Amino acid sequence: MSEKSQAQNRMGSAKMLPLIFSMALPAMFSMLVQALYNIVDSYFVSQVSEKALAAVSLAFPIQNLLIAFGVGTAVGVTSLISRRLGQGRREEAGAAAVHGILLGIATWLVFAVYGGFFTTPFFQMFESDPEIVAMGDQYISICCVFSFGSFVVIMLEKILQATGNMLWPMVFQLVGALVNILLDPVFIFGYFGLPALGVTGAAVATVAGQILSMIFAAVVMAVRPHEITISFKGFRLSWATVKNIYAVGLPAIVMQAIGTVMNMAMNAILSGFSTAAYTVFGLYFKLQSFVFMPVFGLTQGLLPIMGFNFGAKNKKRMLLALFQGCLIALVIMTVGMLVFLLLPDKLLGIFNASPELLAIGMPALRTICSCFVFAALGIVSSTLFQAVGKGSYSLVVSLMRQLVVLVPAAWLLARIFGEVNAVWWSFPIAETVSMAASVVFFLRLYQREIKDIGK
Repeated sequence: MSEKSQAQNRMGSAKMLPLIFSMALPAMFSMLVQALYNIVDSYFVSQVSEKALAAVSLAFPIQNLLIAFGVGTAVGVTSLISRRLGQGRREEAGAAAVHGILLGIATWLVFAVYGGFFTTPFFQMFESDPEIVAMGDQYISICCVFSFGSFVVIMLEKILQATGNMLWPMVFQLVGALVNILLDPVFIFGYFGLPALGVTGAAVATVAGQILSMIFAAVVMAVRPHEITISFKGFRLSWATVKNIYAVGLPAIVMQAIGTVMNMAMNAILSGFSTAAYTVFGLYFKLQSFVFMPVFGLTQGLLPIMGFNFGAKNKKRMLLALFQGCLIALVIMTVGMLVFLLLPDKLLGIFNASPELLAIGMPALRTICSCFVFAALGIVSSTLFQAVGKGSYSLVVSLMRQLVVLVPAAWLLARIFGEVNAVWWSFPIAETVSMAASVVFFLRLYQREIKDIGK
């Protein structure tokens, strides 16, 4: 049996739990390393000053938007490739990969223009301190202008994941994250004769890691055999392929971009209390990545499995992957919830937290983590919707989790109670409502498209 046939047979017939772990563990590990980078990056910045930490916290929505476009488009490519492989349409899977890379490059050009000319007004919307505005502007400008490495390597990772290859994507992410971690103190504090660049140095380290990871990934794709052949020779743009990519990719982009709108809205609400309030909000997102990133890694393994078996009309295996994925996600989120409940002071202490940050941050972490279990089920359900080409369902659930319910609830709680601790309860409220919506969408999907397919 050929290597390609073995890969397809594995997703279609291997024992499910070992298959999920073999597909997901590399991505989960690399996501943990990425989460470690997020913590280390903020740790070094916090040693510069609390204003530097505030600037990076304000920059997070733009970084999130950049990642939203990169990962969202790549999710559309992954879904299309896995479905085409399940249907045995290998040439169309290869064409989807080529289209994905070119779409990633086109998206980078848009962000490069924004980073070069339009970043300052963003920071001035939330902060009047010129020092914080200047540091944030320098940081995000570099991250946007040189983000081509991020867009290309994300796409290459997702292309391989769609074929069931999870090892190399893990290595690509490890290369970028480790380079970033190693270069952070060098550029921030000015080691080896280099000038101390502060927050700007953190941005330089970030893009350097992304570019080196992209180069490494491109070499691996060029010299090693893979199930999908990527060739630009004789390339012809297919609007049908682009449409199929964005049928899942656009909702995925919007789903992740919602985080940018949510962060901006929450920063606006929290800035009415204090700079420390929105800084705590930024630190929460750094810390929760240790819990959420492994679950996102799990979904990277689940998506091609569910997509392949949906394309192959194997209902039983697709639903088994969903059920076992939910159980794994619940275990991860429960452990994370316990850590946030029991050790919030230790978590915030990583960032050299002031007494004010601790006073606001400890209740925040304990309140928000109460929604982690509901979030686990919502994330895995959204992955199923993406795998079967129903990205719009995922979009609606994410809108409810991060915008439609969360932000109005936060605003109302701030107005009614007039204290920052009340605002954090908007997260459990939003997760409860969105979990109910996920159940409704799943039942609807099952009755309409899953119930009567295949075996």
